[in-house]
Amino acid sequence: MATVKNELLIRVYVVLFVIVLAAIAVFAKAVKIQVFEGDKWRAKGDSLYVKYKPVFAERGNIMAEDGSMLATSLPFFEIRMDFKSDAMDDKLFEENLDSLAYCLATYVSNSHTVGGYRELLMERKAAGDRYFLIKKNVTYPELQKIKKFPIFNLGRYKGGFIVIRQSKRNRPFRMLAQRTIGYVRDDGNPVGLEGYFNKTLGGEAGKQLMQRVSHNTWIPVNDLTEIEPKNGDDLVTTIDINLQDIVHEALLRGLKHHDANHGTAILMDVKTGAIKAISNIGRTDLGWWETYNYAIGSATEPGSTFKAAAMLALLEDGHVNLDDSIRIYNGKMQFYEEEMVDASSESFKLDTTSVRRAFEISSNVAMGSLVQKHYGKNKKGAEFIKRLKSFNLHLPTGIEIEGEAPPIIKEAYSKEDDWSGTTLPWMSIGYELTVTPLQLLTFYNAVANNGKMMKPYLVSEIQQFGEPVEKIKPTVIKRQIAKPASVQKLQELLEGVVEVGTARGLATNKYRFAGKTGTAQINYRKFKPRANIKYQASFAGYFPAENPVYSCIVLVNEPKEHGFYGGEVAGPIFREIADQCFATRIELHEPINTRGRNELATNQLPNMDVGKREDIQSVLSYLDIEHTPTSRGNWSVVKADADTISLQRRTIKEDVVPNVVGMGLRDALFILENLGLKVVVSGIGKVKLQSIKSGTRIKGQTIKLTLK
Repeated sequence: MATVKNELLIRVYVVLFVIVLAAIAVFAKAVKIQVFEGDKWRAKGDSLYVKYKPVFAERGNIMAEDGSMLATSLPFFEIRMDFKSDAMDDKLFEENLDSLAYCLATYVSNSHTVGGYRELLMERKAAGDRYFLIKKNVTYPELQKIKKFPIFNLGRYKGGFIVIRQSKRNRPFRMLAQRTIGYVRDDGNPVGLEGYFNKTLGGEAGKQLMQRVSHNTWIPVNDLTEIEPKNGDDLVTTIDINLQDIVHEALLRGLKHHDANHGTAILMDVKTGAIKAISNIGRTDLGWWETYNYAIGSATEPGSTFKAAAMLALLEDGHVNLDDSIRIYNGKMQFYEEEMVDASSESFKLDTTSVRRAFEISSNVAMGSLVQKHYGKNKKGAEFIKRLKSFNLHLPTGIEIEGEAPPIIKEAYSKEDDWSGTTLPWMSIGYELTVTPLQLLTFYNAVANNGKMMKPYLVSEIQQFGEPVEKIKPTVIKRQIAKPASVQKLQELLEGVVEVGTARGLATNKYRFAGKTGTAQINYRKFKPRANIKYQASFAGYFPAENPVYSCIVLVNEPKEHGFYGGEVAGPIFREIADQCFATRIELHEPINTRGRNELATNQLPNMDVGKREDIQSVLSYLDIEHTPTSRGNWSVVKADADTISLQRRTIKEDVVPNVVGMGLRDALFILENLGLKVVVSGIGKVKLQSIKSGTRIKGQTIKLTLK
């Protein structure tokens, strides 16, 4: 019996020990959680229901140089209702339910009748819906109206009224410079200025305490943010919205006329490198649109517009003079196993011509043979490549947009770059290398700027609340890309292209411009015959030629109608842009007072005008027109003789009809009516005829004056 009792006691003690041990472990764990890990677990528990979520800042604006909005954020609101708000009064809800249903059906949505809204609201109230959607994309004026609705006017807690602020990016000018302005999306790479300056425009997000009311639904605990967001800064671009419109419309008309695939045009300020307009238009299933920034992101073989760089290399290295003679072999020449052919019909008639004329008619053979002659032997090809690099043609421009395509200039005699015996002559005419339109325009802009190369840029200022926080000044890439004499000779050649060369059909007597045409085969194979050849037409230049203000490049890809050469496709677009610029921009016109005054011929001087002597002398003195003093008398006649003016006396007698021919109406009426004559007038201008002959005795007659 004692043994059994002892066994039972042992078992009881063991069980008690286990229980005590478990209790101690639970107590220890509780102490650890409460004391040592309390903050951690309380935060984790709270985060299941309440946590801070980001409040996005207002995105900064992108503006044209005159302050016009290119991209701005418009506020929109989402309206929801919390039917389980703690402070909501059920009696007050029932009393105002009908009025709220009427307001929603009348002013918010016609998707429900008044009765339908009443039933819906009652249903969601019974279900305890904490995040019931009233309306999305509510404008600010609409929000002000909805806030005054019954129940909603009680606010966040008593009325369950939830307002979620949102923003939508808006481009007031739609497609103008759309790709350059760009965008930022969660599901894609950032594009354009929006992408490059995303951090500047985006600002800093704030924080707001949010409460989870369902599986993935969070509502703000209160209307105030705990940490206020910092709004983004604004960008002021170099874009001139009027010039942008001119460039865009000219390019679009050209693409439609030639049924092209796509095209680009850039207008740049010569002195600063500021891009005043940039347009990229391509064909899409929905029509013409800016879908890709060809000006910056697409590097292609430029064709003959690159001949300007090859010629500057020859001039800078002292290999040619413009009046040197060169054989062009009637427009055909063999380089190793490949034949180079000119496109100009004039070349086929010439065996020999001058370097100047060869450039003006864009002879491939002339340029290829010159480069091959001076750089093709004794490993001198490296000198040609070095010279091209001295023009910065091997480097990106560094424009403030992601995705600039790098230029490709082959390294001399490099197997990796597929260098061959025909590389030099073909590079000289714009093949076996690639550059973007902007990179090539930067070179032409330097030529227009007498050799000073400027960095292209799109943003001139960063602002905060209208005040500048950073000014971006023009940047000089290179003080002088070549000797002034070399640049001046190239300028002569580019002017000759327009005056008597491949672009002579584009010349105008209103102003002078300079440039180079370009026509490149897109799918060529060293000029071997090939079916379905596609072309790229281009024109690069600047205006006015004598004092350049703007440089411009136009590129049209795959024109199918009305020609394919640069001079007949891209050139007219360039000319239209230049014409419109001259018609609208005062800076392109020379002030009339900067030149000395020309001597006026007799037919340009005032003659036979009659009036009061003091008035005539006052006008002539104001216009700084020399004249001989008149004899005494109240009335004078202006007499022009050779290049001088004299004032002769006009006598008015009191008893006879005077001669008032040549007078203005005011003076004629004054004299005739004071002499007692009645005056009838027809026409406008000065007196050309009077019905009563001068010298006739005055008897109170009526005199008719004819003015012209």
